[in-house]
Amino acid sequence: MTQTHALPSLIDRLPTVRGSYKENAPLAPLTWFRVGGAADILFTPADADDLATFLAGCPDDIPVLVVGVGSNLLVRDGGIDGVVIRLGSGFTSIEKVDDTRMRAGCAVPDIMLAKAALDAGLTGLEFYRGIPGALGGALRMNAGAYGRETKDVLIEAEAVSRNGERVTLSNADFGYSYRHSEVADDLIFTSALFQAAPGDKDEIKARMDEITSSREDSQPIKSRTGGSTFKNPGGTNPDGPKAWKLIDAAGARGLKRGGAQVSEQHCNFLINTGDATGSDLEGLGEEVRARVKETSGIELQWEIKRVGREAQT
Repeated sequence: MTQTHALPSLIDRLPTVRGSYKENAPLAPLTWFRVGGAADILFTPADADDLATFLAGCPDDIPVLVVGVGSNLLVRDGGIDGVVIRLGSGFTSIEKVDDTRMRAGCAVPDIMLAKAALDAGLTGLEFYRGIPGALGGALRMNAGAYGRETKDVLIEAEAVSRNGERVTLSNADFGYSYRHSEVADDLIFTSALFQAAPGDKDEIKARMDEITSSREDSQPIKSRTGGSTFKNPGGTNPDGPKAWKLIDAAGARGLKRGGAQVSEQHCNFLINTGDATGSDLEGLGEEVRARVKETSGIELQWEIKRVGREAQT
């Protein structure tokens, strides 16, 4: 008789950590779109040391993906292979370092950094009031709004590499351009230091209130959406082509596919109207891209990150 041996399960191959592992973890509740399949494993590290321990001990053949608050993320319906890392409370500290600088963990929502800077009487970070998401994603994609970008305020960031090495990156190390950085894909940011300046609290609050009103008036922020879907082809050039104008001119405002819809309020936003799948949203986005390409000759590039595998049929 031939004796067979069962292969170890994925979780049995992972290192011992102080944080938590969860198998077959639904990801839809963790994203703003509220769609997508499950992660094979969801890992929530206790702190940066725990994250480094995990990455150093995780076998190289196991895929690892970090997600933030899921505001700019579309998870496909088949879920995600390997380990999804979601930074938790161990990465949410915010402190005023001195009269010109703020330090924050990378699980801190962008809006909370803006509020903390207001409380500290520091100006220059008000634009984060208008950006959905957490600071880790803002660092990765050079998030910006209302005339400023992350590259304008970042001093340095702490990160952990795929082999568990702790590294410090300067602003210049990021190689920033419009909604893009050149840093290695496997780096997971843990905290960052930001440049600000002393300011008048009343003036800072007035600017943040202005940003809030502008977002509420122009964007479907109360819907299940993922923020701006496509990058502006003109980048930060105020006279360059805008994605929403190209989409509108292509007749795609209000376009639907399944439970997904192009927002009537701002047509560079996709919306889950209630029962959309990841496939509905991604398919609708590709249809919008095709229409814009046909009518303008411009090929829109996704700003929303799409991850995971297609559902098996």
